[in-house]
Amino acid sequence: MAVPPLIFRKGLDRKHEVAQLLTESYHSDLIERIRTAGFRHEAGRLTVHLAREFGFCYGVDRAVDYAYQARRRFPDQQIFLTGEIIHNPHVNDQLRAQGTRFLSDAGETLDALGPDDVVILPAFGVEIAMLDRLQARGCTLVDTTCGSVLNVWKNVRRYTQDGFTSVIHGKWWHEETRATASQAVATEGGHYLIVLDREEAGVVCDFIRDGGDAAALAGRFARATSPGFDFARDLERIGCANQTTMLSSESLAVGAMFRDAVAARDGADAVEDRFRSFDTICSATQERQDAVLELLASERLDLMVVLGGYNSSNTGNLARICARHVPTYHVAEPAGLLSRDEVRHRAPGGSGEITTAGWLPADGPVSIGVTAGASTPDNLVGAVIDRLAALTGSTEDGV
Repeated sequence: MAVPPLIFRKGLDRKHEVAQLLTESYHSDLIERIRTAGFRHEAGRLTVHLAREFGFCYGVDRAVDYAYQARRRFPDQQIFLTGEIIHNPHVNDQLRAQGTRFLSDAGETLDALGPDDVVILPAFGVEIAMLDRLQARGCTLVDTTCGSVLNVWKNVRRYTQDGFTSVIHGKWWHEETRATASQAVATEGGHYLIVLDREEAGVVCDFIRDGGDAAALAGRFARATSPGFDFARDLERIGCANQTTMLSSESLAVGAMFRDAVAARDGADAVEDRFRSFDTICSATQERQDAVLELLASERLDLMVVLGGYNSSNTGNLARICARHVPTYHVAEPAGLLSRDEVRHRAPGGSGEITTAGWLPADGPVSIGVTAGASTPDNLVGAVIDRLAALTGSTEDGV
């Protein structure tokens, strides 16, 4: 009789062994001083205003901690990650340097794994099909799935059990959204539809209200619907959920759009029976969005620097919020601050990296807001602030 594979979900009893290494890798004395000084830092003509909530959230901190613990718990075994532990290239490269291998890297394959191998499931979670394959191969699993993601899964499973189609506000290609979608179809008869934004939601809501060309919709959402999805059949009862790192105001607006569409089609009295919605934006995402809005409202800023991986959804949404108020530069790493004249960044809402000239005021006092996505460690935020000081002439290291 086969022995079930081990699954670690509450740590690996090596926390004390990795605590100092984590501090050395990701802590910043400068950031601690800025926190103590009321999230304000002055250096020469530069004033930095740091958002009061930024950087590593609890779920990310836990995932990275577990990944480090796994290396200590299993020193002589191969350790794999199904993909990025979080959306931060610096952190992922640190794990690679410790010998952790990524199944998403070229040349790696799940089919070569066996009972002697350890596999870490990232904070986003994994699709049920991948989990089943890993368990079938007998791998030891270290599950770092964030509690906020697990909460979404619980609601989505309940939708399916009660005969509701899950409408997920998210990016169909994102690991978390794919994992959530797999939960919706885990029970026979379950269905899901993923909408990226209000525009896509509006197209579907128009169909709910007035009907239309179901075949055209099926083509448009081919990669964002469950197998066999029928727009005429599967939108009768709707339960809204979301990728936890989306812009909260947009998720709420998308939910309201679907509620109104159901009411228009079936009457207000039918809404309670045909529509459900739960606020599944994670608290850390909400806190970081609220903090940057507070900063923008309370300080007169010349520009904002938003730090985090370009594939980090919550970082991208922070940049979108800031760009509505001040010139905003979303940089993936401190090295993106190339010189006093040039910055390498992604435009808020854009898809590629660009270089912009004339981004930094050449003289006089300059007030810069700084925030970072939930996958960004303090040491990188500190490095950005040091670089800003250098580029404004407050140190001798500017270019």
